[in-house]
Amino acid sequence: MKRLFAALVLGLALTGIARAAIDTYEFKDEAERERFRVLTEELRCPKCQNQNIADSNAPIATDLRREIFRMLEEGRSNDEIVDFLVARYGDFVRYNPPVNARTLLLWYGPAGLLVGGLLVLAVIVVRRRKVENSPSQVLLSADEKARLDALLNSENQDKKDS
Repeated sequence: MKRLFAALVLGLALTGIARAAIDTYEFKDEAERERFRVLTEELRCPKCQNQNIADSNAPIATDLRREIFRMLEEGRSNDEIVDFLVARYGDFVRYNPPVNARTLLLWYGPAGLLVGGLLVLAVIVVRRRKVENSPSQVLLSADEKARLDALLNSENQDKKDS
């Protein structure tokens, strides 16, 4: 009997979670519904950071969806809505921030790192090929030559002694 009661309470608790609040908005027409969908999918949730406003369950995302709906009802354009949210949360709220002085590193930094890495790789390959093609042209300092001769002589002596 206790198990049945516990299962019933658990089942009721889980159905409460499954019936979470879903945003329902009444749009004038299908075009406005599409604008709402596009805006909420293009804007990032300030709390979740890697989810758009449409997919986020965070309370701030719910508030932002409600705010976007209100501004659509007022007849504001998409640019006005995005500008309002950028003024409030910064360029971070956009998935594609604009190219300006503050975001140049964000846009061109990866390409610069890739080009720099390719240049370093090319220099390494050219130097290795030069050494492999003409090892006799590798110049040694006087100290390095003396050390090399000493090592070679000691190897030759070890071989003769054996």
